Amino acid sequence: MRGCSGAAGSRGATLGPEGTMGLFLLPASLSLEVSVGKATTIYAVNGTEILLPCTFSSCFGFENLYFRWSYNSSDTYKILIDGTVKNEKSDPKVKSKDDDRITLQGSTKEKMNNISISLKNLEFSDTGKYTCYVKNPKENDSEHQATIFLQVVDKLEEVDNTVTLIILGVVGGVIGLLIFILLVKKFIAFIIKKTQEKKKECLVSSSGNDNTENGLPGSKAEEKAPTKV
Repeated sequence: MRGCSGAAGSRGATLGPEGTMGLFLLPASLSLEVSVGKATTIYAVNGTEILLPCTFSSCFGFENLYFRWSYNSSDTYKILIDGTVKNEKSDPKVKSKDDDRITLQGSTKEKMNNISISLKNLEFSDTGKYTCYVKNPKENDSEHQATIFLQVVDKLEEVDNTVTLIILGVVGGVIGLLIFILLVKKFIAFIIKKTQEKKKECLVSSSGNDNTENGLPGSKAEEKAPTKV
């Protein structure tokens, strides 16, 4: 999704010695955006109600913005609902609606720019593509749209997370084992260090004793003259 910062940067780049003429050459599509969320497909149970999300944005603002929702399947195309939004301080107003099950849930107040719709009492025939379309006269009638696919089912399938849990358990076990090995390694290194220090202390303290008695190599004993009989 393109952001307003990119469009603003492009606007700044067009301004130069020639004045603002370059601004009018900027493609309006750099500003107007329509989004139906990250999910490309929505699953809903037959007989329930579903919210079809749609939001729009424009770096240059909007006036008398036109919007519509359309439905498209393999053999059917129809406009479900359309309307206008006067400005940023006005809520969207519906001009026409094809189905009484549809309700506009949008609001443009507090910069929400929300033109989502809800569809209740779902039927299997409602499965298909739903397109949210917007046209902004303030941007030289620039237009943009986004599509989401609705799949109506008998029931939602439960996702089996057994494999995921096993993988997470194995990974956690391996990490725990590595941590344990590191702790044992540090403990052994600590013991070895203390043992070596103790040996050095013993050697230093014994260096003041008679080397002959200690039996250390390189020691030299004082020879005593033999006793005369």
